[in-house]
Amino acid sequence: MLSVLVVDDDPAILEVTRQVLERSHEISVKPISSSREALDILQKNIFDAIVLDYDLPGINGIEFLKIIRGKGDVTPVIIFTGVGREHAAIAALNNGANFFLKKGEDTDMPFVELQQMIRHAVDQRFMGKAKGLSRKLVADLINFSLDAEFAIDPEGNVIAWNTAMEHLTGVPALTLLGKGNFAYVEPFFGRRHKMLVDMIFTPDEEIRKSRYMIINREKNGPVVAVTRAKKVDGTEWTLWMKAMPLFDNHGEFIAAASIVRDVTSTFKDVSIEEPEHAGVPLPHGASAGTAPASGGLMDWILGKAAAQYKEGVNLYARKRNYRDAIAAFDRALEIDEKIPHVWNDRGICYRTLGDYDEALKSFLRAVELAPGNVEILYELGETLEQMGVMQMNNRYLEAAVETFKMVVNSLPNNMESWNHIGVCLKELGRPEESKFYFDRARDIKLWKKDIPLPRKRDEYL
Repeated sequence: MLSVLVVDDDPAILEVTRQVLERSHEISVKPISSSREALDILQKNIFDAIVLDYDLPGINGIEFLKIIRGKGDVTPVIIFTGVGREHAAIAALNNGANFFLKKGEDTDMPFVELQQMIRHAVDQRFMGKAKGLSRKLVADLINFSLDAEFAIDPEGNVIAWNTAMEHLTGVPALTLLGKGNFAYVEPFFGRRHKMLVDMIFTPDEEIRKSRYMIINREKNGPVVAVTRAKKVDGTEWTLWMKAMPLFDNHGEFIAAASIVRDVTSTFKDVSIEEPEHAGVPLPHGASAGTAPASGGLMDWILGKAAAQYKEGVNLYARKRNYRDAIAAFDRALEIDEKIPHVWNDRGICYRTLGDYDEALKSFLRAVELAPGNVEILYELGETLEQMGVMQMNNRYLEAAVETFKMVVNSLPNNMESWNHIGVCLKELGRPEESKFYFDRARDIKLWKKDIPLPRKRDEYL
């Protein structure tokens, strides 16, 4: 008879689980409602398997798992969780969980599957099939995710392609599962070659040369990047990707997983063509925040600052030469550092080149000089939105929402601003609230009431 420790803070679930598992007369259940009490019991008793709730008070399922694995306890663990949370699934896998099982929407638990998992976990503990089970766990957590996600094994064969990915690409999982030779790349790029999921161990500079804009990389963790691609039908889109290696509890690399999002509307103005797109240097001897010792006011009166601004506008708006445009804007700011539209267009150039830190500094300086200017507020909002999406940072997205709201307060019929608020709220996981703003943008377009954003550069173009 198998002995199973079941840890769950819901008394009803504990009792039902005990009754159903013991009905077969092959499993003996020890029900425990506290993670701390379970840890005490494990110091004195040995079990064949542990069924563990994720949302435990005090010490949650992942922390519990870390504690017992840290002590060398290799007892098979099945994690219960009620919602599809990618970070929880990845953390459990990397800390040695054997299976995931989603709690049902009602009180009926999937006990047949639970019994199968317990028996599989116990059997495979001694049969040398840990790698296969780990890959099955990867497939389970990918299919469990609400994001468009897929995974490949170390040989490059597709082991998971979830429902959200089917909706994003229009490609059914059955046509790709088990396929290798970069077959999974075609739905995104229209041809076969390496994509971000294949370059998780590749240096950033090499990834940039493949026309990716590197956003963030954590040590032994995910790499996040944005790129442009062309579908099989020839249409172009911009893709945000997050790719990461997955390891089993012995530290062996077992799979690479990737989340993909269509962010075409959010990154419509970002340049991803050039491999070197960040850290644009200032011209020799230039300092954007320092005015010359003398003559600054006279130069401004004579229009030299305006001439430099006009040159910068022509360079980036007509010739798409963003580096030289930044140099021209910096020369204008040497003459007079308090020209808000110069800071604004300087920020646009840095953002287009992918240097978001410098872009944000420029937009914040422009807002400081002209806090009510709707063009500057709009550009700041777009930058915060893009940073929020790329870095999966809700703080930036919330700031973007408030910034765009300031724009619509002054320009209530600007369709793009209403649409941006809807996008940010959707990314924040508030779809019902976002619908109001999307509907408002649609109505403005339907009734042809859209008032475009006034832009200072248009006066020079």
